[in-house]
Amino acid sequence: MPTIGWFEILLVVAVAIIVIGPKDFPFMLKKVGSWIGTTKRYISNIQSEVADLDIGSNEIEKPVEEKKDNDKV
Repeated sequence: MPTIGWFEILLVVAVAIIVIGPKDFPFMLKKVGSWIGTTKRYISNIQSEVADLDIGSNEIEKPVEEKKDNDKV
């Protein structure tokens, strides 16, 4: 998997400043940062819901296993 170094980041920033313009560049950085934050919160929320489902499924399996053990006796 390729890594991104400082030179590549500097190159992307330079091209972005040229394409977007130095006047609008800070606004775009703020907007992109907002999108990244929203995406991270969304992914974190999904991960916590999946973890809650996993915990809930373990609670459901326990009574089923106890019922199987009682039926064998």
